[in-house]
Amino acid sequence: MIIDRLLTAMATDDDAGKHDLSRRMLLKAGLASGGGLLLSMRMPMFAAHAAASSADFAPNAFIRIAPSGQVTLTMPYVEMGQGTYTSIPMLIAEELEVGLGEITLEHAPPDEKRYGNPILGGVQATGGSTTIRAVWQPLRLAGATARTMLIMAAARRWNVDPASCHAEKGNVIHTTGYRSLGYGALARDAAALPVPERVALKRPEDFKLIGTPAKRLDTPAKVNGSAVFGIDARPPGVKIATLAQSPVFGGRLKSVDDSKAKAVRGVRQIVRLDDAVAVVADHMGAAKKGLAALVIAWEDGPHAALNTEDIARDYTAALENPGAVAESRGDVDAAMAAAVTKVSAQYQVPFLAHAALEPMNCTVHVRKDACEIWVGNQVLARAQATAAEVTGLPLEKVIVHNHLIGGGFGRRLEIDGVTRAVQIARQVEGPVKVVWSREEDIQHDMYRPFFSDTFTAGLDDKGMPIAWRHRFAGSSILARWLPPAFNKGIDPETIDGAVHLVYALPNFHVEFIRKEPPAVPTAFWRSVGPSHSVFVVESFLDELAAAAKRDPVAYRRMLLDNAPRARAVLDLAAEKAGWGKPLPKGAGRGVSLQFVFGTYMAQVAEVEVAKDGSVRVKRVVCAVDCGSVVNPDTIEAQVQGAVIFGISAALYGEITLKNGRVEQSNFDNYQVVRINEAPAIEVHIIRNNETPGGMGEPGTSAIMPAIANAIFAATRKRLRKLPVDPAVLKQPA
Repeated sequence: MIIDRLLTAMATDDDAGKHDLSRRMLLKAGLASGGGLLLSMRMPMFAAHAAASSADFAPNAFIRIAPSGQVTLTMPYVEMGQGTYTSIPMLIAEELEVGLGEITLEHAPPDEKRYGNPILGGVQATGGSTTIRAVWQPLRLAGATARTMLIMAAARRWNVDPASCHAEKGNVIHTTGYRSLGYGALARDAAALPVPERVALKRPEDFKLIGTPAKRLDTPAKVNGSAVFGIDARPPGVKIATLAQSPVFGGRLKSVDDSKAKAVRGVRQIVRLDDAVAVVADHMGAAKKGLAALVIAWEDGPHAALNTEDIARDYTAALENPGAVAESRGDVDAAMAAAVTKVSAQYQVPFLAHAALEPMNCTVHVRKDACEIWVGNQVLARAQATAAEVTGLPLEKVIVHNHLIGGGFGRRLEIDGVTRAVQIARQVEGPVKVVWSREEDIQHDMYRPFFSDTFTAGLDDKGMPIAWRHRFAGSSILARWLPPAFNKGIDPETIDGAVHLVYALPNFHVEFIRKEPPAVPTAFWRSVGPSHSVFVVESFLDELAAAAKRDPVAYRRMLLDNAPRARAVLDLAAEKAGWGKPLPKGAGRGVSLQFVFGTYMAQVAEVEVAKDGSVRVKRVVCAVDCGSVVNPDTIEAQVQGAVIFGISAALYGEITLKNGRVEQSNFDNYQVVRINEAPAIEVHIIRNNETPGGMGEPGTSAIMPAIANAIFAATRKRLRKLPVDPAVLKQPA
């Protein structure tokens, strides 16, 4: 929500025409190592506290054009499947007039002072669906600047008017003289020129690459196996370790009998920590056998009796007290007193694990005077900092190699895996790769928070809402992850999707109660706050439509007179889904509508409910307005992945505790959607020239209420808890 406002403010005056660089960023040109043009940028979304004058110029992004013509962009973003390493080069390639294949993107080194992102609190991070929104304008300006300078260099060499030259396919062409020079041949000359203060961006109608379905640059390497993820790192002499951590949060290691483990062939070392034990071996098989052979005794600590039911009861009780006001307008009390009908409901959503395909891993080599790390992580500078703290080394003595990430979903915005690996590596001679088993990955995750909600709405004589009151209790991730962002009891990420709704609700009041579960660590999870808030808001709005005896889509339309973009995606999704057409008995359609991460999205889910209560999602239709489209294929892929992620959570996702222990351990009891369960997913994109919105996360939050509302349409049973409980839906024999 706050991120959306900052990005929108940064992206104003985004139409084509002459752009004043000094208002947005500073650029300097120079000679690159080995010859060529080096364009150094200080983009406004990074290094917010740096001085704005060129005298204090501190670049935080670099474009290098080599004598060969190859273009390299250095940026502080990571690739974790979201397509960043294709979409970002598309912005540069479009304005620079080069082929997409001529641009490579390399990750910047850890440096929070230089690369810290003020939109994410000054942290050097990739997350929050912010990447394209943040770089949309600055990188196009940078590409246009480099193009302008190369044209100027060619014009000087030919002694012609720059206006008689144009750039095309990595060359500058003299239109009237039929001469051309490649960028590589001009790069050195361009490096000696002053950076122009104003450059022209392309008009959207002139785009050749932006808006087209470009193929992912990272696909070939991922298909042929040459792509290197964190788990693939193999420095010379590396050993493999796996670990067991206290099964109870807050527990400690009491004793270990390692005699049988040491007898396992290939086991080299047993490492003891305060709350964990690791087996170091020549390979993963030996490490796992050695770990299984350990006889471990744990001190469970103060949370040995903690159960999920205790947490749920505490959260429900917390709702009896007022919370911090997240948004309030009108006079809810007066409107509620005048309401013809009142509707109330309570909702609850569980802890959720990330269960990324690539389990937690980190490779570390601790020497006496240095530490080297190989990892896939979303917060590189924090990874470096925790290694420095654990080893006692100066920050500059810690080298971090960041790799591709096999699924982030917010999990790798945390550094606990790096911390643990460094703790183990301190006791190991040479490099060691620490790999968590799937069981450790799920049972020692940092989970999507648990939430409890209560709603009351007042309806007028036409069944329309005139009063809305919502109070909910849950964790504040930002209070831990970025304390300054937690202000006056409000976590802007947690309340996103519960406030500033697209609907015209004249009397509206939302309160948030920060309630942290005992010992259970919580963290960002794909779609963050909206993964909870959109589910409860859109489900409750469906309840109001049912109370008013109105069609859910028509009811929403009546509340969207002042939200044309929201209404457009709702209408498109309903049309493409065949809303209103008859379905077989036991089937139903449900709808959801949201504006989160700067993107408008509507989804219609079509489900079948069997007699035993099992639910099958047959079809999902999504309409999305994310503003300017960079790569439509990436948008479609992100929606498809996010929808599958959300279906898994809605149907199966739940982390429960018994006697202080997480009960789920692997995909047999923390189930995700299988291939044979995957629905047909349609993605319909509304195109315009608005500022880009985020696409990595909205699909997840939108699908959960759409499924619950579809189940209601099929069964007339309202689900106010997730995941779906087949026992509630089971038909009598």
